[in-house]
Amino acid sequence: MITEIGQDISKAAILLRTGALVAIPTETVYGLAGNALNSEAVINLFEVKGRPRFNPLIMHLPSLAAAEHYVTHIPAPLRLLADQFSPGPLSYLLPKSSLVPDLITAGSDKVVIRVPSHPMTLELLQQLEIPLAAPSANPFGYVSPVTAEHVKEGLDGKIPYILNGGPCSVGLESTIVGMEGDQIIIHRLGGVTAEDIFHVTGIKPGFSLLHKKPDTPGQLMSHYAPAKPLIVGDLSTLVAAHAGKKLAVISFTDHRVDVHISKVMSPSGDLHEAAANLFAVLRELDKSDAELILAELFPATGIGQAINDRLSRAGGRI
Repeated sequence: MITEIGQDISKAAILLRTGALVAIPTETVYGLAGNALNSEAVINLFEVKGRPRFNPLIMHLPSLAAAEHYVTHIPAPLRLLADQFSPGPLSYLLPKSSLVPDLITAGSDKVVIRVPSHPMTLELLQQLEIPLAAPSANPFGYVSPVTAEHVKEGLDGKIPYILNGGPCSVGLESTIVGMEGDQIIIHRLGGVTAEDIFHVTGIKPGFSLLHKKPDTPGQLMSHYAPAKPLIVGDLSTLVAAHAGKKLAVISFTDHRVDVHISKVMSPSGDLHEAAANLFAVLRELDKSDAELILAELFPATGIGQAINDRLSRAGGRI
């Protein structure tokens, strides 16, 4: 199979209608999309990614109104969040209707839905009469792709088409929220922060981030990982402990001259810039001649919590 990169939305729609898989751009990361109502397409999606079937998928839709067909109800606090953040990097864990195949939810009675804000993918979803199941467009467990070229590196020859929408602006997967009683629960940290959620709803969210049998994507301990070993912690201590090795270091604002490769995520100290750069830098260092990747923890405020979550899972140490 030849994997083509292009910007033909109509071609992507035709392929998806026929049951093929297409990589699509979103504001968070690139997704590997298939017809969510076509069991053969969804099974192929799991197989192409090498994704375990106990790990549920997100259903992508063009609007919250379109989502009404696939859920039994949307609690009022989550509607408030959708009014503010959808389309955008926020996903919702909701009770599913009978239209949602169990294959999408890994047997759960809840489904994760999202309305992405990338204009090309929104146009694609508006052209289609079907929802799309779309995890990140990379081999399971590896660093998520934030460019069309990243997708091709991992899935070349396995899918027919990559819809090229340029680099992703957020760079981390969407935040996933649900409800337990009157409590908002964050199931995955991402582009919308706990502070954002509290500001809109007045509800301080709880957290449910780690599961052996996940309720939502992004809850496994080891995920988003480069092939090279990665350790997260105090950089000065780690550099001293691994002296003599070719070290690649990921830091927030400070360049280091005492290591083989030093990567600064945001010289100006902007956590959103750091988030947007993270996955591309992890991929770059994984291709380098470094023996070991070291990363510091970022300020644990706002999207910094999501950066730390991804780094910790990349090192398998949550």
